[in-house]
Amino acid sequence: MLNGIRPDWSAPAHVHALVTTRHGGVSTPPYATLNLAHHVGDDPANVARNRQLLRQLLPADPFWLNQVHGTQVTAVDYARQTPTADASYTRAAKHVCAILTADCLPVFFCTPDGDQVALAHAGWRGLAAGVLEATLNCLTVKAKAVKVWLGAGIGAQAFEVGDEVKAAFVTQSKVYAAAFRPADRPHHWYADLAELARLRLQMCGVSEISGGNFCTYSESDRFYSYRRDAKTGRMASLIWFE
Repeated sequence: MLNGIRPDWSAPAHVHALVTTRHGGVSTPPYATLNLAHHVGDDPANVARNRQLLRQLLPADPFWLNQVHGTQVTAVDYARQTPTADASYTRAAKHVCAILTADCLPVFFCTPDGDQVALAHAGWRGLAAGVLEATLNCLTVKAKAVKVWLGAGIGAQAFEVGDEVKAAFVTQSKVYAAAFRPADRPHHWYADLAELARLRLQMCGVSEISGGNFCTYSESDRFYSYRRDAKTGRMASLIWFE
């Protein structure tokens, strides 16, 4: 049975959000079982069936994106097919923002009245380039009013990176150094992706930030992880309002 993780946040009741797990679909290993991505080598018929199963939980089709680890944000527009972007937003009821991940951090946004929602794909490149700031700028309320939930991404104990990743952040602000701790190898660090997201959001004025407690890498029974398995599936994160 398809199930998923629902955010524990203070969004209005008519706002709905979901992160799928790897369970509940028809794909076979190494994509077992609810792979929702066409680009990873899975049988297209299995992906199509998995997307049909997901669609049963939603008021409309997910608005899929061609994700490139950038900062482009697009409005959900069902007249467009898979635009290149790493975040989407909507001010229309029953329009479903969607992204695919397997270690990168899905970041959910909601306005206080629940009449605007957004969703961003935040790997380290997108975070450093400003995808969260770009997403906030598409909402017509002050950042301090926005509610944010951080979904399932790779945990700080598993995300080992080189000097160049740390430099991409700390050259912008020394505050980001707190999200890195030394790894065993020289010139390597463990990066806290969720903490980097929190820091960037806080610097924009967002104060109500929750989530970030799941680790796709270590929770192999629940999540896909590209860093762990390389050839693997993708989870979907989705948000909409009624």
